[in-house]
Amino acid sequence: MMECYLDNAATTATRDEVIEAMLPYFKESYGNPSSIYKIAQKNKNAVEHAREQVASAIGAKPNEIYFTAGGSEADNWAIKGIAESYASKGKHIITTSIEHHAVLHTCEYLETKGYEVTYLPVDEYGMVSLDELKKAIRDDTILITIMFANNEIGTIEPIAEIGAIAHEKGIIFHTDAVQAAGHVAIDVDEMNIDMLSMSGHKFYGPKGIGALYIRKGIKLNPLIHGGAQERRRRAGTENVPGIVGMGLALELAVKELDTEVPRLTALRDKLISSILETVPYSRLNGHPVKRLPGNANISFEFIEGESILLLLDYKGVCASSGSACTSGSLDPSHVLLAIGLPHEKAHGSVRLTMGHYTTEEQIDYVIAELPPIVERLRQMSPLYEEFIKNKGE
Repeated sequence: MMECYLDNAATTATRDEVIEAMLPYFKESYGNPSSIYKIAQKNKNAVEHAREQVASAIGAKPNEIYFTAGGSEADNWAIKGIAESYASKGKHIITTSIEHHAVLHTCEYLETKGYEVTYLPVDEYGMVSLDELKKAIRDDTILITIMFANNEIGTIEPIAEIGAIAHEKGIIFHTDAVQAAGHVAIDVDEMNIDMLSMSGHKFYGPKGIGALYIRKGIKLNPLIHGGAQERRRRAGTENVPGIVGMGLALELAVKELDTEVPRLTALRDKLISSILETVPYSRLNGHPVKRLPGNANISFEFIEGESILLLLDYKGVCASSGSACTSGSLDPSHVLLAIGLPHEKAHGSVRLTMGHYTTEEQIDYVIAELPPIVERLRQMSPLYEEFIKNKGE
């Protein structure tokens, strides 16, 4: 039996180089960066170096990067901060129906505070319509927040075009790039991005650390009040080991994009085409081309995705049925419902996400093991039995 970790969209293994870089800041150089003695100043310098690494990775300036405890905090801060800071201009926000719950639940919270939110629909591939976006803009629209790439189906949105539309109307544009940072090329200036969220553990860095890019000149109220850290915008003693690890992890990931993107794209396409060819009544979810290099999301009719996952786990394969943040829910994925899948097909979906440590041998193993699992489950499915019976009549 082969061990295959194919849930890299949920989290990634921290790279050895990153762990080595972090270790000194747990014990040897443990000073508080806000203090004035040498080991503290060494840590402050380490934080600033990581800030430069993160900024360089997305084409930003170091003083536009603010470290957070993760992607969810960054999303919350961006949306709530703009809502408060620009309330005098308006209380209308535009997002999509397929956002991560860190965005959707934040928008729902703001609706209880008197804000209005437009949730744009998407097409069968999970793509936002630029025409629909233009129609949704109002005089009191203060924020457009649309994810860079979807965490479940991998679809990459037309970010530069969305940003251009926002800027033409004088509206701030935020993108949740938690799934995209370190996996595709990002330039905040070329893509007209005003704020961008990211999370270290999605690109082989540690958990519990993230960042929010805030374009210079944007007024944003703090989410966390207290000390003067992060230029008085985000209170709390800095997570120095995490920040150091995130900076290096992102730098390494961006340096390797030219080799990793084509490698993962080839593995992804091999996995998708092989499964669709060998397993009848299966379909790819998300855009066939404009998708994350390592993302494959496939629906199998007549059976439950959770059952597939359990049998895959028995074979040493780690996968998921969607977002790790909602894996305990019995409800079908809101993303799959938004692209038009009926409940029964949405329930039969599996997400397989590849990463830095995924090999072709592992993909071949999954290609061999998955079809028999699907067939076995269908043989026990009353839905499949009824379908075959009706087909034969």
